[in-house]
Amino acid sequence: MRLYALLVALMLSGCVETAQNSSSARKPVYLTDENVRQFKQVVKDVEPVAERYCAEQLPRANCDFLIVVDDRSGQPPNAFQTLDRSGRPILAFTVSLLADVNRDELAFIMSHEAAHHIAQHIPKQQASAVVGGILIGGIAAATGAGAPDSYFDLGASVGGRIYSKEHELEADSMGAVITHLSGYDPLRGAEFFNRIPDPGDRFLGTHPPNAERIAAVRRAHSGL
Repeated sequence: MRLYALLVALMLSGCVETAQNSSSARKPVYLTDENVRQFKQVVKDVEPVAERYCAEQLPRANCDFLIVVDDRSGQPPNAFQTLDRSGRPILAFTVSLLADVNRDELAFIMSHEAAHHIAQHIPKQQASAVVGGILIGGIAAATGAGAPDSYFDLGASVGGRIYSKEHELEADSMGAVITHLSGYDPLRGAEFFNRIPDPGDRFLGTHPPNAERIAAVRRAHSGL
């Protein structure tokens, strides 16, 4: 049961935060008619391209993206990818994010989230978590260091983070390609990183520095 709970937590948290908590998360945010039109248009343009790209890369995978708005009150600007119980990929965007981005930025973020699914980052994170949990938990049990369950949790947490920065950069690169194929400018889209807090290069952090992410997009764009 503990292992199952850890895997579910990884799956539900499974993608990226595009911004940190801000004042917009502490007060109601409402979408304008233009925000809504922009979201619908970007979905119309990006979704079919992302699904075709997914089908080319993962012929046997579920590439039927469900794109939704996370309208829970007080959520910070954020986007994430997860899976429903049937394995269908879900791309979710908070209201505060949709109110804060232009068309190219939204197209890039949407493509980035789709890329996480295409690159199979959720199952990869889950596998790393299991390995980390078993390794650290096993060492704790063998050495009598303490309760194995708590060390399993620690190992799973560390294991799930080991490749997270690489996953973000991979999704940035692939997302740049999908953005371009959808008719939007990934370089303009990546300018969003200049407007959010920089996570720096923390040990076991989940996100790479913003400069690295922008550089990854530029490299991908140069090859288009």
